[in-house]
Amino acid sequence: MRRVVRQSKFRHVFGQAVKNDQCYDDIRVSRVTWDSSFCAVNPKFVALIIEASGGGAFLVLPLHKTGRIDKAYPTVCGHTGPVLDIDWCPHNDHVIASGSEDCTVMVWQIPENGLVTSMSEPLVVLEGHSKRVGIITWHPTARNVLLSAGCDNQIYIWNAGTGEAMIRLEDMHPDVIFNVTWNRNGSLICTACKDKTIRVIDPRKEAIVAEKEKAHEGARPMRAIFLADGNVLTTGFSRMSERQLALWNTDNMEEPMTVNEMDTSNGVLLPFYDPDTSIVYLCGKGDSSIRYFEITDEAPYVHFLSTFATKEPQRGMGYMPKRGLDVNKCEIARFYKLHERKCEPIVMTVPRKSDLFQDDLYPDTSGPDAALEAEEWFDGKNGDPILISLKNGYVQGKHREFKVVKKNILDSKVTKNSENSKHDNKSEAKLEEILKEIKSLKDLVSSQEKRIIKLEDQMSKIAI
Repeated sequence: MRRVVRQSKFRHVFGQAVKNDQCYDDIRVSRVTWDSSFCAVNPKFVALIIEASGGGAFLVLPLHKTGRIDKAYPTVCGHTGPVLDIDWCPHNDHVIASGSEDCTVMVWQIPENGLVTSMSEPLVVLEGHSKRVGIITWHPTARNVLLSAGCDNQIYIWNAGTGEAMIRLEDMHPDVIFNVTWNRNGSLICTACKDKTIRVIDPRKEAIVAEKEKAHEGARPMRAIFLADGNVLTTGFSRMSERQLALWNTDNMEEPMTVNEMDTSNGVLLPFYDPDTSIVYLCGKGDSSIRYFEITDEAPYVHFLSTFATKEPQRGMGYMPKRGLDVNKCEIARFYKLHERKCEPIVMTVPRKSDLFQDDLYPDTSGPDAALEAEEWFDGKNGDPILISLKNGYVQGKHREFKVVKKNILDSKVTKNSENSKHDNKSEAKLEEILKEIKSLKDLVSSQEKRIIKLEDQMSKIAI
């Protein structure tokens, strides 16, 4: 007999919103009319773009800081116009980049335990765009490589470590770019543009590798993302304003491999893709649901799994990298859903009875180490992601400082060993300095304590 229901270990994936006390409350989420996700998360922090008077700002909260967020909580507030997009560096959980209406891109280093005071001084300001910057995305495998796209229809690829624009793609897009994504090893990018064309571009050769005009007939914004096998998945609208999901083979983009029509809602569908499980989650802006699909190698390729629905519409959505999930609870995805005044985590789980590590749900995943340095990538090298096992849960590595080095042509090249030893000496000196400071603070505290006891003694005598 033919099996009626397709077998899949993800058929019973279910979503669950966390309890109220685990949400982030009293946040004024940005009202900017821009179709980015407004939220970025990593295993340490959640960052949210908020309403800010006289400029642009975003909040960075340690994940454990749930509950009501004080109105006076420090923000990252260096931009002079509203912030449109933010993205955490995949190789350093303390570094985040932001793009803004003020035409600049800024890179920030967040302190170990989050912000204590508002931060207005970025590590580096990247200037080059002539109109607002609405798209920011880090390279998946090369350290310090950052891509930005603006409403000037240009794409810049920066070496954030030196603050230089290394690649500039000027004449490829005749209209506004809706989104840009990297492929798995960061050798290609895929863009969706207002002229209804999907383009696959080799940024270092500054050449279009493949393109498809009128990928979706509708006039509303599209999105395009790379899958792990190199195919491209797009979301958009049909001529009848129905929302569509399509899959394309980049070797032949004449016809889509498959097209799924969904509904006639007008919110832009933001796709989030998990390469380990081949699941795509679609979160519509203004929708109150998350749909998820499994992608397979055989026709019909895209299989609808289920929908997670709530009462409240979503203003934006953050997506946790795999290493930030709780493997003991069989959690395969976690979203951070933005309401008007709060951020609510939503956990996606595969129900399993066993307490053992489920290695079929958690194949080795991209870790926090970069496969290449920025210079190597710009010189033409490619590197696949360095994978880590989640068997014992993800353990935070040691905190790496993000350094910005302004290049000087007159500098003679120093050998790496001497650089490393210099770096080690500097670190040791810095550590000694900090330890001295701590000791002097301790001494100060104990002397103040003695003084307070003495004063209290005198006060009690006066009172008598």
